[in-house]
Amino acid sequence: MSEPEGFKIRPGAGRKTPRWSVGIEAEGDRVLTREEVVELADAVAACAGIATGIGTNRYGAQLVVQAAGRDEAIELATIQFVQAAARAGLPAAPIVRVEAVSEDEG
Repeated sequence: MSEPEGFKIRPGAGRKTPRWSVGIEAEGDRVLTREEVVELADAVAACAGIATGIGTNRYGAQLVVQAAGRDEAIELATIQFVQAAARAGLPAAPIVRVEAVSEDEG
């Protein structure tokens, strides 16, 4: 039996793992350039992500992850976000907003 696209079947569980859309923002101490946010967009693209923050002191991303629950989704997306920001050469900054919505809720 093939898996529907966008879902992952866990062995023995017989249930699909939902996708979550997780929005994360970090706030720094300087205004970001267009080029910096484009680099972040490139870094989150592998996670079906989009980036925000041109001309502000906040940079953010909306990422799609598969997780059994909200806490796991936030944890996975936060790891991916921090790694993507580092690859993009952005300065480390405190995360100030995180939101997660599952495909079942949307």
